[in-house]
Amino acid sequence: MKFRQLDLKHFGRFSDREIEVADGVNVFYGENESGKSTIFAFLKGMLFGMERGRGRASINDAFSLYEPWENGNYYAGVLRFASGGKQFRLERNFDKYSKSAALICEDDGEEFSLEHGDLDMLLGGLTAAVYENTVAVGQLKAETGQSLAAELRNYAANYYTSGNSDIDLEGALQILRNEKKEVEKQTKSIAFKKQEKRGVIEQEAGYVWRDLHQLKGEYQAIAEELAYRKEQEKQAAEQQPEEIPAEVKRKRRVNPLGILIPLLLIVIAVKFVPAPWASLIAIVIVCADLLYIWNQVKEGKKKEITEPEAELMKMNQEEEISAEKLRWEYNRLTEALREKQTQYDNLQEQLEELDEIGEDYKEQDKRKKAIELAMEELQKLSGEINQEVGQSLNLRASEILNRITGGKYTRITINEKLEMHVIVEGKKIGIERLSRGTIEQIYLALRIAASEVLHEEEYPLVLDDTFAYYDEVRMGNTLRWLAENKKQVLIFTCHSREIGVLENSQVTYHLVDL
Repeated sequence: MKFRQLDLKHFGRFSDREIEVADGVNVFYGENESGKSTIFAFLKGMLFGMERGRGRASINDAFSLYEPWENGNYYAGVLRFASGGKQFRLERNFDKYSKSAALICEDDGEEFSLEHGDLDMLLGGLTAAVYENTVAVGQLKAETGQSLAAELRNYAANYYTSGNSDIDLEGALQILRNEKKEVEKQTKSIAFKKQEKRGVIEQEAGYVWRDLHQLKGEYQAIAEELAYRKEQEKQAAEQQPEEIPAEVKRKRRVNPLGILIPLLLIVIAVKFVPAPWASLIAIVIVCADLLYIWNQVKEGKKKEITEPEAELMKMNQEEEISAEKLRWEYNRLTEALREKQTQYDNLQEQLEELDEIGEDYKEQDKRKKAIELAMEELQKLSGEINQEVGQSLNLRASEILNRITGGKYTRITINEKLEMHVIVEGKKIGIERLSRGTIEQIYLALRIAASEVLHEEEYPLVLDDTFAYYDEVRMGNTLRWLAENKKQVLIFTCHSREIGVLENSQVTYHLVDL
């Protein structure tokens, strides 16, 4: 891939500025605030788009930083580039209200679709993160980020398992991590719900046990009372006196004088009273006597009911009624106890079931173990194949470092975390012990080597004030190697030192004066 023309329609300080880009080394020279960083940002924005941040993040994001100084409603640009032997024109309108993008092949006029990934296909899977970690070096940003390590692991997995770039190892691991978190969350939710249910059941069981204990007390008291009464009845039956004879009960129910006196009065009336009055008087006396005798008999019966025997009968009837009530209460408590005991036993069974591992918990645990196994296998695979990729990366980075340091450092080792050491006389030395200029060269070698490992197509190398820590010798070695080995290099600088070194090294370059 090569850049051909940058057309900054309205981007930052530029308005309708067209810049031609040549093969080989291109130097964008200008004083501070002449727009070098703006063009650097324009290239990334055209290739990968620019999204406006939200809230506070929108204050210092790239979208806001490079909004047009004039005619802010028109925020657009055009990038012409070559790829795969064809010429393309990429147009973008960054304006938030009329945002759009178009990709056109200028050889035949065919229009491609960014929404369907046609630009991604032309870029060969180059992402914004990889772009910034390999071929685009910002001001004082030669050091790479950990996203490059992740991309290298992806590449290793893809290359050695499928031979293509369709597999995203880091993405797969992240999906598994998220899935594991979700399973753990669901497991905790199951445990929480179970504990919550346990609390409710234990509380209910406590209430039932209290009622059961109270019923048992009442039941015991009534059972004892019934047993006591039964014993009392038994003893009373054994001690009951003989029945009073009937003749005694009827003794002296009618007074004899009540018969004799009326008879005497009738005799006197017959003897001394003339008829028919004597008969009338006799009839009256007989009726009165009969009424007297009837009242006496009735009164005798009343006296019989109120005697001690009748009182005892009444007491017995009351005791019988009380005993019946006790027996009814006893039966009621017996049934209530049975129901409460059954309810309590059922609650205890539910608590025992909660202590057992449920099927839902077993299923989540099974899923978690499967996820952990998958992660383990992926990481194991990553470690094995990353070692092979690491060897290729170490070899290529060592070759580049050997050339740009003039043979001073011939071997570099880079592990999966992008921790780097140089080998000097058989000793491994951490790069933090080296000079800043050498460290910058090592990171540049790593970036170029990583770009070559990750992508078959070569991309333009974009360097923004990258050589600030280089001396003339280091810079000369590096620029000569770039001119000899890279198809297109864009160097942004505010110093004339790079131009002087290029000329002294007899390196041909294209100057863009900003």
